Amino acid sequence: MDPADKAALSERDICTKFITPAIAAAGWNTHTQMREEVGLTAGRVVVRGNRAARDKTTIRRADYVLSHKPGIPLAVIEAKDNKHTLRDGIQQALDYAAMLDVPFAFSSNGSGFVFHDKTLTDGVLEREIGLDEFPSPAELWRRYLAWKGITPDAQPVFEQDYHATGKTPRYYQTTAVNRAIEAIAKGQDRVLLVMATGTGKTYTAFQIIWRFWKAHPNSRILFLADRNILVDQTKSNDFKPFAGAMTKIENRSVDKAYEIYLSLYQAVTGTEEEKNIYKQFSPDFFDLVVIDECHRGSAAEDSAWRAILDYFSGAIHLGLTATPKETADISNISYFGEPVYTYSLKQGIEDGFLAPYKVIRIDLDKDFGWRPSAGKVDAQGQLVEDRIYNQSDMNKSLVLTQRDLAVARRISEFLQTTDRFAKTIVFCEDIDHAARMRQALINENADLAAKNPKYVMQITGDNLEGKLELDNFIDPEKTHPVIATTSRLMTTGVDAKTCKLVVLDRTINSMTEFKQIIGRGTRIDEDYGKLWFTILDFKKATELFADPDFDGEPVVIYTPTPTDPVLPPDVVPPPDTPPGPSPDPVPRIKYVIDDVPVYVVNERVQYYGANGKLITESLKDYTRIQIGKRFRSLDDFLHTWNDADKKAAIVAELEAQGVFFDELAKEIGSRSAALDPFDLICHVAWGQKPLTRRERAEQVKKRDYFTRYGGTARKVLELLLDKYADAGIGEIESLDVLKLKPFDTLGSVPQIIKEFGGKPQYLAAIRDLERSLYQ
Repeated sequence: MDPADKAALSERDICTKFITPAIAAAGWNTHTQMREEVGLTAGRVVVRGNRAARDKTTIRRADYVLSHKPGIPLAVIEAKDNKHTLRDGIQQALDYAAMLDVPFAFSSNGSGFVFHDKTLTDGVLEREIGLDEFPSPAELWRRYLAWKGITPDAQPVFEQDYHATGKTPRYYQTTAVNRAIEAIAKGQDRVLLVMATGTGKTYTAFQIIWRFWKAHPNSRILFLADRNILVDQTKSNDFKPFAGAMTKIENRSVDKAYEIYLSLYQAVTGTEEEKNIYKQFSPDFFDLVVIDECHRGSAAEDSAWRAILDYFSGAIHLGLTATPKETADISNISYFGEPVYTYSLKQGIEDGFLAPYKVIRIDLDKDFGWRPSAGKVDAQGQLVEDRIYNQSDMNKSLVLTQRDLAVARRISEFLQTTDRFAKTIVFCEDIDHAARMRQALINENADLAAKNPKYVMQITGDNLEGKLELDNFIDPEKTHPVIATTSRLMTTGVDAKTCKLVVLDRTINSMTEFKQIIGRGTRIDEDYGKLWFTILDFKKATELFADPDFDGEPVVIYTPTPTDPVLPPDVVPPPDTPPGPSPDPVPRIKYVIDDVPVYVVNERVQYYGANGKLITESLKDYTRIQIGKRFRSLDDFLHTWNDADKKAAIVAELEAQGVFFDELAKEIGSRSAALDPFDLICHVAWGQKPLTRRERAEQVKKRDYFTRYGGTARKVLELLLDKYADAGIGEIESLDVLKLKPFDTLGSVPQIIKEFGGKPQYLAAIRDLERSLYQ
């Protein structure tokens, strides 16, 4: 083909005419081994004010992904049109190759390929090759196996097919599954996967178990979890394909006729030997033991889990967790070894698979310090100890009932200004606190609670009615319960996708527990409008976001000696789970005081920043930064704005990056609601004096702009100018506006356009009107 003709082709034409034929000619099956336009990320969600949108500039999409077979990717190809050089796409291809954990990256402009080979099989890292030199699937597979260190004995396990669920794994799920299977195939008997809450650990576990099970006929697998709802969700959802081969161990009975066993660890262990029914299995009965959420919350739990793992020590142990930071005796790196793969909360938010958060930190006056008057007695007649009580005492040694009311009032105010039916979890200090908060919240929302008593529910370990409502709280199609007050029962294992508000009124010192709580809100459910969530923090718990360990690589934070307690010093045994040995045998006095008023004294709003840190940044500041990235100067902006056929396209582009003009107008002031996006941008970014839409419209009228038009055409433009003053530029740029009142009294859309001489003349008149507006 003539170079000039080739340069005129689009990128898609280059793919169709040159790249795909070269791949096929090398022996690749273009139906089973080649995928095009492969979406890797969804685009980071940007939140400002009460609005959110996906930043489309962060969407990652690979032009080609080549695989040995579905689920085992080998190479990435980045395509460019022929105006680019061969090399122009290689950096992009390398980024995608790293995400997919593959060693081969190619870039092409249709004239050949740049081939980057991390395996260094022939000693060359990167070279240019012709279209007819593209490597065959057999050649890349041979290099890949050598690079991974997969021996012929291990290859059948590693090559085992995924289960075709109809659901395409996300890139990180594929990597996690393949890394785990690779480790098992190589003989590793302790495997750890770290995946943030909400990223599909159970689905990932299913694919690992499926491939292991198929590669080892008659093998038996035990899946252990710490919450009954986790086991039931797993059995009925992700593990459903195991069907007749799967059973749940319950009622302390064992049936050895199955191959896949799901169990709550409490169902097979106990303090009395006869309750340890796992010993009814022989120690070598299971080939693989999968431990979901393999961090523990109490010493009693740790010892029970460890007993099971020690008993089945000959099996492969696969641990799944979002927070591998507990004791060296059981669930962290000291037991499993370094994670074979980590997918962090920060990465999940950056990729757009997890919801970012807005934090509202609320300070209450008595939390800064309260001292009782001399001889003060509480509601129970106890003499209150004379000392200064602060935030750490609240709801532990001191209960100020009016503090409950202040917290409930602020939660209710937030819901009233956003969505009163937004699923909300309120984390309290203990069961008593959760019960009090339930009462305070129903009184603050008496109108809704009177209509449906399940508007607010206490969901704690001791409350049977509340626990029975947990499934309804999780179900996005069930409106009630709306607000759940809890202490620790809902910290983990609650897949509440539509949870939009997490309230922290509990002292949290454990990073593990903090991550688990935050994980209750990080799931995205776009079908129900859930793209982000808010954290109302009354206890400064979100200061843990600033801890370098919050989203860092997992590390061992406590290494007990044989004489040390299994429980790390910063983890408190949950009060609403079966009690273990009491860490404090001395009863704690709790004072209850009804007559001390409590007030909100300060609030601060922070957002999840692009660097993964919380930032205190107004929408005005954020807008200024984003405008500065998009336009070099005021002149550059004016030139772009005036040249645009549709100003609404520029507005939409900026809104996609989180510049929400309605929220910006609210932040700037009352008059700003009448400002055009043009004036908001010029004012915020360059300090220009803004004009309201009405003022701009009046200026156009004073210039005798309409004298060049007559009859119906003039009337239409006058009405469009009024429409602009009322509703903005987007309205007048759409032909649909001509279907509305009062335009419909002037004729049909074709008739109105005919008054201007035709559609080109009508659009020219609109552009002329816009030039006059922004003159």
